[in-house]
Amino acid sequence: MQVERGRVFREAWIAGVTTHYPGDPKPGYVASWENTPDWERNAATAVYDQIRSFIDASDGMTTKLSRSQKGRFVALCWLGQMYKHFNDPKPGYVADWDDLPRWQQETDADIFERIERDI
Repeated sequence: MQVERGRVFREAWIAGVTTHYPGDPKPGYVASWENTPDWERNAATAVYDQIRSFIDASDGMTTKLSRSQKGRFVALCWLGQMYKHFNDPKPGYVADWDDLPRWQQETDADIFERIERDI
């Protein structure tokens, strides 16, 4: 079900932000699923599905990937969603992996590993 897949992604994001973000995160970073905009819910579901497809296509061997490789995959999938939903996204929304803050890199890796555990 779409809501559940997207909600898993969102919950993993919030858990990662809560763990890795330095200081107090912006309210939008930790907003509940119910308070997340529709475009972001759709993007979360799409990226969840991409991660799941990658894990399935790899016969679960994604467990051998490094955290950085897992996080990069999440970030790249999210980039595609930013371009899908915004004609001219803010530069921070489409930053390359090396330009993302460490907290975001760690959160993206956490998201991948959460989905990996769940399936």
